[in-house]
Amino acid sequence: MTVAAETTADWLQTLVLALIQGLSEFLPISSSAHLVLPSQLLGWPDQGLLFDVAVHVGTLVAVMVYFRRDLWVLLGDIYHPLATDEGAGGELWRLAVATVPAVVAGVLLSDTIEQHLRGLGVIAATTIAFGLLLGWSSRRAQQVPAEAQQTVTWSGALIIGCAQMLALIPGVSRSGVTITAALFLGYSSATAARFSFLMSMPIIAGAMLFLGLDAMAEGFTRVPVAQMLAAMLVSALSAYATIALFIGLLGRIGMMPFVWYRLTLGLVLVLVIMFGS
Repeated sequence: MTVAAETTADWLQTLVLALIQGLSEFLPISSSAHLVLPSQLLGWPDQGLLFDVAVHVGTLVAVMVYFRRDLWVLLGDIYHPLATDEGAGGELWRLAVATVPAVVAGVLLSDTIEQHLRGLGVIAATTIAFGLLLGWSSRRAQQVPAEAQQTVTWSGALIIGCAQMLALIPGVSRSGVTITAALFLGYSSATAARFSFLMSMPIIAGAMLFLGLDAMAEGFTRVPVAQMLAAMLVSALSAYATIALFIGLLGRIGMMPFVWYRLTLGLVLVLVIMFGS
């Protein structure tokens, strides 16, 4: 393969993977599973830490821009009393509480999960199992109006935050497991999705920070600036469009299309494992 062909292939992989990251980060289908699959099935090489940082920057920008009004209110009410369940100030601190379990689990377990839980078998199992849980929670929550405005309580935030720890395992889906937990707790799909998306900001920012530190520790001689900027832009635009579309259609389509998608994908992965093709 010529240098030009290699460069074209690198660009293609970068753009495709950035698009996958943007489309799947906020849908309940697991972005980590979808990013692992190309390397497992197509033999694509790891794009490296800089790529991971770039797409995380893109998705973080997307969710912050979409929820910019909510962020402004949250930050403006940061000094509200912590004991109340009303007001954005209380919500800001409940989001902080919901973030702690995943941070602790990430620090303690990320290496173990990276070494032992990134195979196709694990992804197939978690894709199916957590798809079924999402479907179950969605069925239970059907009596709650999708447009109902609810406030996530302190205990609810902690439970949803503990559920978020499971998202470290590829195939689980961070948004999927947090929405599932919120639906089981009796919140509407709109409330569950909003709280899940707000929870994503500190998690994505934290992941971006650690990836950036790892990238600096590894060192690099040449940074493909154009490719990284393109990856950031593609992930940001696709993530923003996905959030807007998901929230806009949630009241009409519910969660079941994503449940069926997960079950179909899980079945395909099982067949790939069985027949090795």
